Amino acid sequence: MAKTRHTVSAGAPFPLGAHWDGSGVNFALFSANATKVELCLFDRSGRREIERVPLPEFTHQVWHGYLPEVRPGQLYGYRVHGPYEPSAGHRFNPHKLLIDPYALALHGEIRWHDALFGYRIGHHRGDLSFDRRDSAFVMPKCVVVDPAMTWGHDLKPAVPWPKAIVYEAHVKGMTALNADLPEHLRGTFEGLADPRVIDRLVDLGVTSLELMPIQAFFDDRYLIDRGLTNYWGYNTIGFFAPAPRYLTRGGGIHEFKLLVRRLHEAGIEVILDVVYNHTAEGNELGPTLSFRGIDNASYYLLGDDPRYYFDTTGCGNTVDLRHQRALQMVMDSLRYWVEQCHVDGFRFDLASSLGRDRDAFDQNAVFFDAVQQDPVLSRVKLIAEPWDTGPDGYQLGHFPPGWAEWNDTYRDTVRAFWRGDEGTLPTLADRLLGSSDFFENQGRRPWASINLVTAHDGFTLADVVSYNDKHNEANGEDNADGHSHNLSYNWGAEGPTDDPEILAARDQARRNMIATLLLSQGTPMMLMGDEIGRTQNGNNNAYCQDAEINWLAWSEIDPQDTAFDAFVRGLIDLRESRPLLTQDRFLHEAEDPRTGAFARWLRPDGEVMEPDNWQDPQTRSIALLLAAPSDSLLLILNAHHEPVAFTLPAPLASGWGVLVDTAEGVVHRRTDGALSEEAPFEAPGRSLFLLESRA
Repeated sequence: MAKTRHTVSAGAPFPLGAHWDGSGVNFALFSANATKVELCLFDRSGRREIERVPLPEFTHQVWHGYLPEVRPGQLYGYRVHGPYEPSAGHRFNPHKLLIDPYALALHGEIRWHDALFGYRIGHHRGDLSFDRRDSAFVMPKCVVVDPAMTWGHDLKPAVPWPKAIVYEAHVKGMTALNADLPEHLRGTFEGLADPRVIDRLVDLGVTSLELMPIQAFFDDRYLIDRGLTNYWGYNTIGFFAPAPRYLTRGGGIHEFKLLVRRLHEAGIEVILDVVYNHTAEGNELGPTLSFRGIDNASYYLLGDDPRYYFDTTGCGNTVDLRHQRALQMVMDSLRYWVEQCHVDGFRFDLASSLGRDRDAFDQNAVFFDAVQQDPVLSRVKLIAEPWDTGPDGYQLGHFPPGWAEWNDTYRDTVRAFWRGDEGTLPTLADRLLGSSDFFENQGRRPWASINLVTAHDGFTLADVVSYNDKHNEANGEDNADGHSHNLSYNWGAEGPTDDPEILAARDQARRNMIATLLLSQGTPMMLMGDEIGRTQNGNNNAYCQDAEINWLAWSEIDPQDTAFDAFVRGLIDLRESRPLLTQDRFLHEAEDPRTGAFARWLRPDGEVMEPDNWQDPQTRSIALLLAAPSDSLLLILNAHHEPVAFTLPAPLASGWGVLVDTAEGVVHRRTDGALSEEAPFEAPGRSLFLLESRA
């Protein structure tokens, strides 16, 4: 390594990170407890450290220096000196090259080696020992980036919440099997930006694309040892940098920005799934890659014994958002993705951890208050996964006004009802009308409920109706991973079958569930590929499977799945055209004084449901009347295996006509109003119908 040859001056303590100003680069790194910080510069390959520059100034807990000769593209990292005292919460080790928390890009991937750990692997003192091996040769390097980009006339779609159709997808999974794309683009941002891919989303009716984690992450050592990968990406190490695996060779953040711009041109929003609750460094036995070696005691929530972490995420550590600098890092990251990359919102993984003061969750926690007052972040879509693994971690309905929340209770209720479980009707009624029991407070609206029947962590829709049990053997954990409470039913055979009766029953069951999802009040979210029968072969925890079970098929789709795809498209189109299905206020039996709309639950005999009816566990058939002065919709649900006759309420001028029929798998844009008022309407067993009458 050469001696210092770059000119270095004091620079400034802000902005944090490596900031190119057109003349040089200012480097600034927060560390309250360090005694010295060295900036390490590398050659273009990232293999040779060519210079080590001590940052000359320490201002307000920030180490900083300005190098006028450095240009965009320069590879760098940090070595941070300070006490190695795990018992006091400090784990400084200058032998470990560290990733800048504010790095805008990373070069290369982690190559697993014992040198990545701050302690000696196998030493009898464990993490109290000290490792002196240089880790630079197996570490990715940070990249100085010029973030400038000409956005032109990019306009955010600004989809109103009640009109949103969220589609959860994976960057690689969307394009890995698309034979129309050049091979080098499959699995990348540029591949996803291809007009043929975007057209598929437009044709389906998607308004908001929720991408699984795209911030920099790596493959865990235990997965590499088993020949697997961290496919999902819920183990972030760089909150400003895109994951290198989604870039083309030599590509950068401009490829992601191109994706955003093209989606916006198509009227589709971009929502990022973000993981600010923990980092990839794990527990006290994890590697030293960034935050741990920069200032462990500031970035992480430590236990009563500071040697250990207070872990509410199940991933080994928890980011301490009570600390002003950790909070600043998260807020700066969020603003970067909105202001520089034009994203439209975020889904926060294990969001209960973001609102914690150790054991207690607080709706007014500092992070939520910071977001609420922020003029940029308070205006984007904010979605919480409302739980974590800590004490009192389940917080559905308890996030602040302005937030939406993944509603797993909706998922469980809808699955149980259509499986035929007893006693589900009262809960189902709440779910279909936006879960007012959870969300009707503080002026929150029905869209706060993100309704889902499937998501990445669990069965696909095809598997919900094909497997009674999980089949996760490919994960290498003896099928012990993943949860067993799936509320699924295989309809007579476990997994693939050629039995036409079983296949018909499965097809009917998924039509019932997807129709329920798209005809409910609240915000529907679909899982990538559910519309064309994507299966994970019964794996309900495919986090480590970079294989076809996680990839979207673009060819050889079964005729049954093609028909189901058309059915889903019809439902989405219908939902968009019927205001009664996308109300921005909760509907109740009493008329809304602003709109005149109301909701009324009816028995099959046409009478209003009484309290005793709700308590009967055998009741599996019901009708929901949604009415406004100029339009009425009647949703009929029959989860009995036998047909049930329904007496229809008095229609408006047009009479009643069928819009949706899951028994036949059809959706009509308009009806002829030809149903007789006098004859009972017979709903076949396990079916759903939507009728309409117009003034």
